[in-house]
Amino acid sequence: MNKVFRANRTRAKLHGTATRPRLSVHISNLHIIAQLIDDDSGKTLAYATTVGNKLTGTKTEKAAMIGKEIADKAKKAKIKAVVFDRGAKIYAGRMKALADAARKEGLEF
Repeated sequence: MNKVFRANRTRAKLHGTATRPRLSVHISNLHIIAQLIDDDSGKTLAYATTVGNKLTGTKTEKAAMIGKEIADKAKKAKIKAVVFDRGAKIYAGRMKALADAARKEGLEF
């Protein structure tokens, strides 16, 4: 239950628009999912995941690959800046690796 409260507390302060969407990241024990969401229209603009991909390496390396992939998809959608939504997770480890890789590819947040 505490995890839900932490995620809601984080998300209450964030709002994504078409020009600056919300980069929502979910990291489970097996997979990493990143989405660019326009909260005004309720649509997902871009999506990257490890589900179904044959990525190799550690989970931290996979997170960095997903960060690079979501930044590339954002460039194609002409999105330069995002609002980072980490959910209930702390900003360390895999979350930081994903964010750093996305920043390195030119995404601003």
